Parts: sequence; structure tokens; C-alpha cells
Amino acid sequence: MDKKRIWEAVRPYLMILPAMAGILLFVIYPVFYLIKLSFYKYNLMNKDKSKFIGMDNYTQIFSRDDFYTALWNTVIYTIGVVGLTMILSLLIAVWLNKKTRFNAIVQAGIFTPHIISIVSVALVWMWLMEPSHGLLNYVLKAVGLPGSPWLQSSGTAMISVILVSVWQNIGYYTLIIVAALQSVPPTIYEAAALDNASKFKVFTKITLPLISPQLFFILIIMTIGSFKVFDTVKIMTGGGPSGATTTLVYYIYEFRSNSIGYASATGVILMAIIAVLTFVYFRLLSKKVHYQ
Repeated sequence: MDKKRIWEAVRPYLMILPAMAGILLFVIYPVFYLIKLSFYKYNLMNKDKSKFIGMDNYTQIFSRDDFYTALWNTVIYTIGVVGLTMILSLLIAVWLNKKTRFNAIVQAGIFTPHIISIVSVALVWMWLMEPSHGLLNYVLKAVGLPGSPWLQSSGTAMISVILVSVWQNIGYYTLIIVAALQSVPPTIYEAAALDNASKFKVFTKITLPLISPQLFFILIIMTIGSFKVFDTVKIMTGGGPSGATTTLVYYIYEFRSNSIGYASATGVILMAIIAVLTFVYFRLLSKKVHYQ
């Protein structure tokens, strides 16, 4: 009897042990090791020559203009991607809310870019945005509009990268919102119809509050993902032209070999920024989320 009680008490911990071991090994340990490296001038070729320099890496970061440029680029990218994706996903989801065969085909179509490799997506869009013979400029010129340099100009490169990111992700978040819309009880809409509520009031007073948990989830996930963007920038622009698309993660990548300590300190700052943003989101918006 005692053995059975002991087993019942121990079993839950044994069940979660593999998952906790994975988290400790691949999450907790790398984070603490990253923080440790940020206090060192680390020599990648010879660890014995590495030396502890305290807060020097952090002091250097906040004294460099290229760090603030990368931070500003990341903020612009995040605002653009999160804002456009949430607005467009919500509008498309409302349009696709009805369960019809046509809507099912459209949902499958807009979800397809999300499952395609970002390398393939980026290469296709680079071809489309080619200033001399790209399809986008051909269409613009066909309707009498001037062509755009797209990725070749510092004034349009960031907008171009944002456009590609929105195009790839919009289908995934649209399906999440469609699922949320279809989970709203129809009796609520029937009651609103009996009260002669306008479509705008129904949408703002009923639909949005009832799908707010999903919207809040999308906001958090997209903000974190946007601050960590790397692959799209690496493939399409390489941080250029003239650093116009250098984001924080790409900025860290550039220092990966010759200044591991400095790159680690920048990574710690990025982690802190994401943590603060997440805390602010929960602090300001969690009370406005309506959980059924």
C-alpha cells in the first residue's frame, strides 16, 4: 500500500521529467551561458585567451550608432508586420467565416505560403521585385505607374521585406481567427438581431470581445517572432542596402565570429526587450481579453 502511494506521488514528476530535461538542456542552460558569455571578451579560437571584462560589452553596445539603427529597424519591421498581418487576417477571416466549398478552397490557398520554405518564398519574391525585369514593376508600368527599386533602395527595402513577411504569414493567422469566429455561439448573434443591433455594433461589441483571446495570442506570438526575424533579411537583403534592413538578430549574426561576447550581450538585450514587451502586453491588455 505504501509503495502504491509512493508511486502515485512520484509518477507525475517522472512523466514530466523528459520535457523538463529538454527545457533545462536546450533553453535554461543556453540562456545562462549566453548571459555568462556577455561578460567576457571571448576568443573563439583559444578559450584560454578569453577574459572577463564585466559590463564593457554592454557599455560598448549603448555607445554604438549601428546598434540603435538595428533596434529602430527591428521596431519598424515589428510594427509593420504585426499591424498589417492582424488587420488583413481579421478582414479576410470575416470574409471567409461562412462554411462554403469556395471558402474552404480559399483558406487552403492562403495557408499554402506558410508551409513553404522561407528560402523559396524569398527567392521568388526577389525575382518578382527585380527592378529591371520583375513582374511587379511590369504590372506597375502596365497601369501607368512608375516602377519601384524595391530591395535595391534603402527607402523601400524595409517595406519590401515587410510585404513578404506579411504575405507568408497571413494565411496561418487567418485560419486561427476563422476558427475563433466559428466557435462563437450563434445564439448570441440571434439575440443581437432581435435587438436590431447594427453590423458594426455586433462586430465591435460581440465578435471582437469573443475572439479577443485569439487576437491577444496572435499579438504576443507575432511580436516575439518579428523581433527575432533573421532568415528573410539574410536571404533577401543581407541587412542592406546601407544597413536599412539590419535587424537585431542579423546584427548579432554579423558579430558571431570575431566578437562572441559582444554578440552575446546584444542577445541578452534582445531577450530583455522581448520580456519587457510581453510583460507590458499582459499588463495593459490582459484585462481587456474576454475569456468565455
